[in-house]
Amino acid sequence: AFRESVERETLELEEGHPLRILMEEHRVLLDLAGRLRELAGKAGSEDRIAEMAEIIELLRNSEDHYLREENALFPYLEKHGVTEPPSIMWTEHDTIRSMKKEIFKLFERYRSEGSDEWMSKLSQMAEGLLNFLSSHFYKENRVLFPTALRVIDPGEWPEIKAQFDEIGYFHGKKPATGSPMTAEAEKTEKSPAGEVKLGMGSLTPEELDAMLNTLPVDITFVGSDDRVKYFNLAPDRIFVRTKGVIGRTVQKCHPQKSVDVVERILRDFKSGKRDVAEFWLRVRGKMVHIRYFAVRNREGKYLGTLEVTQDITEIQKLTGEKRIYDFEG
Repeated sequence: AFRESVERETLELEEGHPLRILMEEHRVLLDLAGRLRELAGKAGSEDRIAEMAEIIELLRNSEDHYLREENALFPYLEKHGVTEPPSIMWTEHDTIRSMKKEIFKLFERYRSEGSDEWMSKLSQMAEGLLNFLSSHFYKENRVLFPTALRVIDPGEWPEIKAQFDEIGYFHGKKPATGSPMTAEAEKTEKSPAGEVKLGMGSLTPEELDAMLNTLPVDITFVGSDDRVKYFNLAPDRIFVRTKGVIGRTVQKCHPQKSVDVVERILRDFKSGKRDVAEFWLRVRGKMVHIRYFAVRNREGKYLGTLEVTQDITEIQKLTGEKRIYDFEG
């Protein structure tokens, strides 16, 4: 009953509206889960397994559907005081992720061992996923989305759509947007007084400086004129930097034997031949990773070079996973 309701559910929304995109994807995802359940309950054949593999790949890629809700839609709901429903939906997203992960494991077990036992379990999991998706989407279509339409300002929907586009779409097709929404998206946001407006958000100079100094890497920025403009004060800096290097040409910050390499990197960055150069070496018993990045604006104009230096000695020792926070610290 939930599935039929979701498939019939509609809101009067223009093409490309974020909620219309999500509701259309609800129908696609239900179709995928339903088809997977059907295929898992049939006799085996190469064509059947190939189709199941395609469906599973789409389900795997559908992660961006949930990421768009969590990272683009939910923050606007919370901004307008709607906090509990997004929290509940996010918890259900994690349940969906766990169910999909189990389905992926069962399918791989079947492909490697060919046992009908795994396909039987997969069929049961696909049935469970279909039922859970139907219930979840019903709640979103009937409660969450109408609430979003009511509380989110019309001028905020273009912002949400732009963020949807950044995250991407599992079906590979970027939904078209009506001209009114596009026009609204062009509006310039103002930053709070005393804050530096960045590409995403804004920070006070104090916050920006503290954040850069907290990074577990040494960073140095060299402008397009090859002069050092900035370096952070990382807690355990690997290479010495003093205030005196500000304004100095980067060539003079390196030993003579390295200048030719520095010049080559800068030429390649400025010409657009390369965007990254990296080295790793041992320094005072530490394994150090040094990377240089060409910094460009949105039009591709070269603005300078960012040097990032990191002690990776302990990182190289990592194995397995750590998912639990150490409260004893």
